[in-house]
Amino acid sequence: MSEWSVAEPTKLTFDAPVSELHVRIVNGTVNVVGTDEGSARLEVSDVEGPPLVITQKDGTLTVAYDDLPWKGFLKWLDPKGWRRSAVVSLTVPAQTRVEVGVVGAGAVVSGIRGPAVLKGVAGDTALVALSGPVRADTVSGNVEAQSVTGDLRFASVSGDLTVVEGSGSSVRADTVSGSMIVDLDPDGPTDVRLSSISGEIAIRLPDPADAEVEANTASGAISNAFDDLRVQGQWGAHKLTGRLGAGSGKLRATTVSGSIALLRRPGREDEPEPRDGSGDNAGTTDKKVL
Repeated sequence: MSEWSVAEPTKLTFDAPVSELHVRIVNGTVNVVGTDEGSARLEVSDVEGPPLVITQKDGTLTVAYDDLPWKGFLKWLDPKGWRRSAVVSLTVPAQTRVEVGVVGAGAVVSGIRGPAVLKGVAGDTALVALSGPVRADTVSGNVEAQSVTGDLRFASVSGDLTVVEGSGSSVRADTVSGSMIVDLDPDGPTDVRLSSISGEIAIRLPDPADAEVEANTASGAISNAFDDLRVQGQWGAHKLTGRLGAGSGKLRATTVSGSIALLRRPGREDEPEPRDGSGDNAGTTDKKVL
């Protein structure tokens, strides 16, 4: 095993193979980028408080604090332990399994093809172009997933979830009061199940869509942009059901007091024509108002 204690800005290159990456930091920022290069690289551009401990053993690279374990991470609320900060950037092989834990820190994970797991007490996270299965659990941190093609699992108390151009085959998300905005552009049938107590849910589906739909809210409002779906209930509970296209996919959304909105992603025929004169109808646009 190799070990380093980092108390000042440092750059390290790891020649031994890396198949797993574990990162746990408090405050600051962590950036993880997957590449096709064989070696892993680390840059710590700023560190305050206790030193970071970097270890490499049996293919696992760990960047963390000794007193911040992965087990029980979301319950780590030591007020003295928050008095630290680090800015960490890592480049690892794209197939690496990645685990990132942040307390009050921002995180960006991109270009990873292996499984990715995020745990966050607070601080916002961006997940970009991940193709392996993704699991994100937060207390109050918000998560944005852009161009994620792997299965996505999300759970939070008050954190928000935003999915942009989601094309994975499965999305599961549960919150207590966090809102969810899910923009879907799948390559095939997808299984989406969203649940919240008081958070708002907005889902944008491609046009034409292909899914069996069921949405329920005990006391919130429902808005719907699809003629093939039916809303039942005028007072109190509302339920939206129906089939879009062949009904190959599944969409389930449930809230107690939050609202639910089903929106339609514009079809390609609704996209603006180029304005440089190269199109047959240059200078004109055809917009659909939802």
